[in-house]
Amino acid sequence: MSEQQPVVLEKRPDGIAIVKIVRPVALNALNLATRKALAEAFAGLQDDPEVRCIVLTGDEKAFAAGADLKELADADAVEIMKRRTERYWQTVARTPQPIIAAIQGFALGGGLELAMICDIVVAGENAQLGQPEVRVGIIPGAGGTQRLTRAVGKFQAMRLCLTGRPISGREAYEIGLASLAVPDGEVMETALKMAEGIAKLPPLAVASVKEAILHGENASLESGLALERKAFQLLFATQDRREGMAAFIEKRKPKFPGS
Repeated sequence: MSEQQPVVLEKRPDGIAIVKIVRPVALNALNLATRKALAEAFAGLQDDPEVRCIVLTGDEKAFAAGADLKELADADAVEIMKRRTERYWQTVARTPQPIIAAIQGFALGGGLELAMICDIVVAGENAQLGQPEVRVGIIPGAGGTQRLTRAVGKFQAMRLCLTGRPISGREAYEIGLASLAVPDGEVMETALKMAEGIAKLPPLAVASVKEAILHGENASLESGLALERKAFQLLFATQDRREGMAAFIEKRKPKFPGS
């Protein structure tokens, strides 16, 4: 694919959307055009009732090898501030459907920050994940010091951010940075199989799980439990809940309408 189309979107009939970064000449580095294209793709999926799960990926060499330094090398602080690139990642983060990051090769800097916005991370065992920004005189600027610390704790986050050295997909799984580590050639197959399972589940309940976990993560336990309880109660008003429980009692496969 060309530089004019850095992101490709595929909608499948089984409720899965695949969002693929395609800048192979730059190891899928995240230039401004790519960030905008990602935000546009996810914005278009958010209100699509036919899309129940999203897989975000790159290629076998790179998920995304970080920000494109060619766009940053001559920028000053005011210019960087005016770009407001955080808007694009916020669009991805606000997507109600579950997002699975399927990582092969490099997921560095902004690429790892993008993966951490996702809800599930499937990494190849030999993938390389890291926050190397300190090695070029900056720090992570889109969640690498914050989401990473919440995911793996202070000491592992310090190690990754202060050394700038990447870790393998296997180690990422061991420290809690990945949901699964699988053989490199099985990453997409595993991610899609998981997405297929999620897409068959009642979408309102799935969205409520995501919302409760994300909003409860940094709340007090009492507030998080209240959020969870209200979501639990409201789901009793859905057709999906009626269908799911009826199908279980009647020992048949449910057909969830998404209402």
